[in-house]
Amino acid sequence: MSSAVPPASPDDVVEIERAISRVAHMLTRFRQHDRTVVAAGVPVDRAAVPLLRALAENGGPMRPGELAVRLAVEAPHVTRQVQRLERAGYVERVPDPVDRRCQRVRLSGSGLDAVESIRASSRSWISEALAAWSPGDRERLAGLVNRMVDDFESHSGAGGAGTAGGRPEPTR
Repeated sequence: MSSAVPPASPDDVVEIERAISRVAHMLTRFRQHDRTVVAAGVPVDRAAVPLLRALAENGGPMRPGELAVRLAVEAPHVTRQVQRLERAGYVERVPDPVDRRCQRVRLSGSGLDAVESIRASSRSWISEALAAWSPGDRERLAGLVNRMVDDFESHSGAGGAGTAGGRPEPTR
């Protein structure tokens, strides 16, 4: 075991790390996900929401392996979530048009409604929490947070090819 002291980080990096840690802790501690889906009336677990969002953002059916890559998770995790969401009526499997031996997953009408309800609930909470912020400050925050996530994904090798987590590349 090494007793070497790591090099000191610049103050701004220390504050960014601290802020990200606080946000992550707050979202977990306050169970923001649970509040959002309860307010939306969508009884899904935390792991299902990114999958539903990815399907909605893709605009069409996806292979489970594509979902796993997009979400940077293992394929069995996607398979379990798809099975749960299928039983709940939020997704359905359809034949792959390129290879009929494979299947793709798409949102059902209920799934699309669920995603929209979750988005609306989340956006309402954010709007209330940032009500005292100017529109310009909110716009700058959105741009900087998206840029940060894009750079984190790029640095870690996560995210879809040519996109930032499945979103079109932002302009800077």
